[in-house]
Amino acid sequence: MNIAANTIRLLGIAQLFVFGASLLSEQLQKSVLGTGSISEMLVNTAKKSNLIWISSLIALFNCLGIIILGVLFFVVLNGQNRIIALVALGCFVVEAITLAVSKIGTYGLIPLSQDFVSAGAPDSTYHLSLGEFMYNSVDRKGYDIHMLFFCIGAFLWYYLLYLSSIVPPFLSIWGMIAISLLTIPVLIALLGREFLPATILALPYAPYELVLGIWLIVISFK
Repeated sequence: MNIAANTIRLLGIAQLFVFGASLLSEQLQKSVLGTGSISEMLVNTAKKSNLIWISSLIALFNCLGIIILGVLFFVVLNGQNRIIALVALGCFVVEAITLAVSKIGTYGLIPLSQDFVSAGAPDSTYHLSLGEFMYNSVDRKGYDIHMLFFCIGAFLWYYLLYLSSIVPPFLSIWGMIAISLLTIPVLIALLGREFLPATILALPYAPYELVLGIWLIVISFK
């Protein structure tokens, strides 16, 4: 078994790790915070602070996974176009840093929520304004910015995958089209808007990382 095969296998494993960690972290957080008012989010956070802590920890491990994934993509694909590969790697590094910074807002909700509940859940400007800032401005906006850098970097990696012929052309083309569609709701979210049809555009990408990761692992054994 040669080094190239081992590297491709590691790339597939890293892809699956990032896919799973991203999904698990977001679902855990959503299960606690929901989509209610800031007051409800603070109460829920105080009740289930352990889940928020676990979600944030998984996200931080995922930040490391994103950087490793970018490095492995670079090792495998930089021969196709080194400049594009460096730009893509830079996008993934910024993506990981931005995600890590956004988790400051998430983790900050824990002590704030506990203080909010111990004070009797008052209708105070202090708690609600600070909770609004931590969640919407730090956590969610940070997440949206991290997604933008992800979309740019991922498109470049999938383009290089297409040039490399490591995976079948249809798989690379699927990735480029799906990530382009995903960029639309990301940009809309950054503008502070919600548009349901735009969210639907993200669906073609939903299974892609899973399929790509499995495919890379399978071909590494051939």
